Amino acid sequence: MELSLCLLALVGLLAKSISLPLVIASCFGCNPKFSSWKSEGEGSNCCLWDGVECDENTGHVVALDLSSSCLYGSIDSHSSLFLLSHLRRLDLADNHFNYSRIPTALRQFSRLTYLNLSMSRFFGQVPSEISHLSELSCLDLGFNYDGEKFLELKNPNFGSLIQNLTSLEKLDLSLVNMPSTIPDLLANFSSLVSLLLQDCGLYGEFPANIFLLPNLEDLNVEFNEFLTGHFPEFNHSHLSVVELGGTSFSGNIPSSVENLVSLSRLDVSDCSFSGHIPSSLGKLSHLSALDLGNNNFNGHIPYSLQNLTQLTSFSLYANKVTGPIPSWLGNLTQLVYIYLHQNELDGLVPQSLSRLRNLEGLSLQHNNLVGTLIFDMFLNMKSLAYLELGNNKFSLLFGKKNVNATVSKFKLLGLSSCNISSEFPNFLEHQNQLEWLDLASNGIHGLIPQWMWHTSIKTLKAVDISNNSLTGFQVQPSAVLPWIYLRILDLSFNMLQGKLPLPPQSISYYDVSNNRLNGEIRVEICNFSSLLVLDLASNNFSGKIPQCSSGNFGNPLLVLNLRNNSFDGSIPQTCTKTSNLRMLDVSHNKFQGKLPRSLATCMMLEHLDVADNHIIDIFPTWLGTLPELKHLILKNNGFYGPIGKPRNTFEFSKLRVIDLSYNGFTMELPSEYIFIWESMKDINVSDPAYTNVNIFVELAEMYLNISIKYYYSTTIVHKRVETVYPKIQEAFAAVDLSSNKFTGGIPNVIGNLKGLRSLNLSNNKLIGHIPSSLMNISNLESLDLSYNQLFGEISHQLTQLTFLQIFDVAHNRLTGPIPQGNQFNTFGSASFEDNLGLCGNPLPKKCDNSDPSPPLSSSASEKDHDDGSWYSIEYDWKFVLVGFISGLFVGVALGDIVNTRRLHGWLLWTFGKMVLPRRKDQRERSAIIDNSITKFFTERRKQRMKTAVCLPLTYTSLGNEAARNRNRDRPGISASSVAAEIVLPREMSLGHQKLALGSV
Repeated sequence: MELSLCLLALVGLLAKSISLPLVIASCFGCNPKFSSWKSEGEGSNCCLWDGVECDENTGHVVALDLSSSCLYGSIDSHSSLFLLSHLRRLDLADNHFNYSRIPTALRQFSRLTYLNLSMSRFFGQVPSEISHLSELSCLDLGFNYDGEKFLELKNPNFGSLIQNLTSLEKLDLSLVNMPSTIPDLLANFSSLVSLLLQDCGLYGEFPANIFLLPNLEDLNVEFNEFLTGHFPEFNHSHLSVVELGGTSFSGNIPSSVENLVSLSRLDVSDCSFSGHIPSSLGKLSHLSALDLGNNNFNGHIPYSLQNLTQLTSFSLYANKVTGPIPSWLGNLTQLVYIYLHQNELDGLVPQSLSRLRNLEGLSLQHNNLVGTLIFDMFLNMKSLAYLELGNNKFSLLFGKKNVNATVSKFKLLGLSSCNISSEFPNFLEHQNQLEWLDLASNGIHGLIPQWMWHTSIKTLKAVDISNNSLTGFQVQPSAVLPWIYLRILDLSFNMLQGKLPLPPQSISYYDVSNNRLNGEIRVEICNFSSLLVLDLASNNFSGKIPQCSSGNFGNPLLVLNLRNNSFDGSIPQTCTKTSNLRMLDVSHNKFQGKLPRSLATCMMLEHLDVADNHIIDIFPTWLGTLPELKHLILKNNGFYGPIGKPRNTFEFSKLRVIDLSYNGFTMELPSEYIFIWESMKDINVSDPAYTNVNIFVELAEMYLNISIKYYYSTTIVHKRVETVYPKIQEAFAAVDLSSNKFTGGIPNVIGNLKGLRSLNLSNNKLIGHIPSSLMNISNLESLDLSYNQLFGEISHQLTQLTFLQIFDVAHNRLTGPIPQGNQFNTFGSASFEDNLGLCGNPLPKKCDNSDPSPPLSSSASEKDHDDGSWYSIEYDWKFVLVGFISGLFVGVALGDIVNTRRLHGWLLWTFGKMVLPRRKDQRERSAIIDNSITKFFTERRKQRMKTAVCLPLTYTSLGNEAARNRNRDRPGISASSVAAEIVLPREMSLGHQKLALGSV
């Protein structure tokens, strides 16, 4: 006993060597055991102290349990702890060792069988000394991770650590960073009962024989993305938990899975399994959780699964499962969660589901369910809190209980695209626990009721009622909306009238685009310090944007979209040195003055669109320093003067789209800039991605991190058509310098821009030959050089541009034969007209080598600019565009809203305003231009333009791919075909023409 007292006195010194927990003593679940040691006193029998265990015969301390003891600090190798040489069990789990290293002196505990250092914020390399503790049966180093700092196992690696630990029964290295394969020798650890290797960075083939270890009960290797493997054929096994989610396991689930008679949990979600769901799963009578989500399973849900009467969680989301939802699910009364979303299920929603009194979550969205679904069936399910029914084919109706207080108190309610054609659902008035409400993309009409602003005031985090037919507010909100914790509010694509409702300061995502809201923006908007996205596009707002004291809207702002309103004054100051702004669109307004020089501090800016304003400035060379800028749209303003030369070779290094059209730029084309536009030279045309900014909104109370993809949009003249791109593909590159006063020749260096899809240099004063270097732009789809003074022959090498769909050199001074072959055989005579020296197909003039070329006619070009108007040309013209189909590549990759444009004149509608069908998928909401209107830049254009247009349109939308997981994307819109015939009078001037399409 004296020996025991002596050693326990040393344990007392341990309390001095580890900083005691005064700072964190109040942490949850913390039990400072040292405090009881002090009260016992030094003379007491310390074998009776809390957390201490002694050998009954020798009195030696053999076990020390200081888990959850509020310890804080570090343990060095000279600590008195290591004098306890007879220690066999050491548990220091759930403390805070301040990211210190695991002490190497642990090797002195040669008899140690149990070592638990989990959840204690150790950091750095796992010491090799642990590999010498050959008697260990339990080694738990898991969850030493706080998002940044973590344990590592690199040297020694995984195999070196465990090679001597052959007696292990439990091994937990979860969240230890050890990028390696799983050593084959682990399949020989016959005593292993629990193997937990969650999220370790493991890769390579998982040794299949580990599944067959005779005593293995718990196997978890989930979230090792690059770990591959497959199931073996099973014999009798003790496995009770198998968790492979988030790995790259593949193949089928073998029918021999029925031999896992003890299995209670099977999770293979987010893998690459395929084939039918084996009916033998129905024999696993102890199964309580079955998660097969996000794989490639097909076929029907097996009838045999009705035998799984202990099932509490059934997940089959994001597969290719067909057939009806089985009615027998209503007999599995223990079910708490059912996730069947994103499949191809059809038929009716079975009424038997209403019998599941324990059900808390039901997710059926994104299927092909049909019929009429009466919502009242869910109202008496007392436990139901999470209900998602959106994006099916049924019509959702609300019965008599719609107006009564309901039994169910929902937290998450997803009813988007449910064909709700009523007024605002009244049952929501009685909901006081809602956190997420999604009613997007329905036919809800009328006014937003006054009671809506008082629903779930203290809990609501996200509201989406976009893409409906709501016309206004029963009572206009006069102050800030009362939802004090609101983070997401989307009212876009309605017909809302009135003033802008102001959300609370907690707002992160606010979208009211494509409505009819009016008035000025209130200065309170400056208080939105957490705002990430503000989208006010396509409304009737006017006045000046409030100038906030420290830059508008704060540094967190990622997206500011003011497009298509009537704002005036100066463009708002949106940037500071710490700004995170990615996208700024102020196009189609009445902004004046110069570009704000503060934009030069927007180091994260990717998309800048100031088109169609009244800005008067020189070319903003100072924007060249922005390292992320991809899209620069300055068209239809009053920019003037020469573009100049870059100061270094790194300017505009990521630029993909530049549109300077309809300005007054002069002098030669900017060949020095063209030379350094590196991002247009080498483009992966097979990249299907679209430029966007990912918006992450954390809803901590719901344990959700919402990811919203906000796609950049713009209007570009591509293939003679002014096209609104709701999404811009990463691989898309375009240069539009048309309708300026550029002179000189086309530089050969332009052929270096091999990634270009569209090049428009029309309506300038360019002279010289068409450079043959254009043949190097192999992906070019549209080339417009019309209305210049180019001369010489068209190089036959341009026939190598096999993707070219639009080629226009009309109204120049070109001579010689028109090249024949490939795409040139598809171009009409309008592409070559008013070049008196050209001959050959498709022109009626045939080539005669014996005749000298006619003299160049200068009359047309001389009067191109003689009135001082740089955009004015007189001509005879008739143009027919029939069956326009988006390009060979771009038509697949870009969603098009087409505004037919051939000559830039004013349009006189013969059929009045055209309204196209509205369509918008709430999963992908891009910034789409709605209610766009024709605007003027000068009175001179207005007096010149007289145009009559007959334009029949056909519109076909392309389907959207269902999004996986809980990510919400902004919608894209695609147009597949447009037929148009445009007849223009004999004399007119080249100006700006736009056909405005309604919301699609």
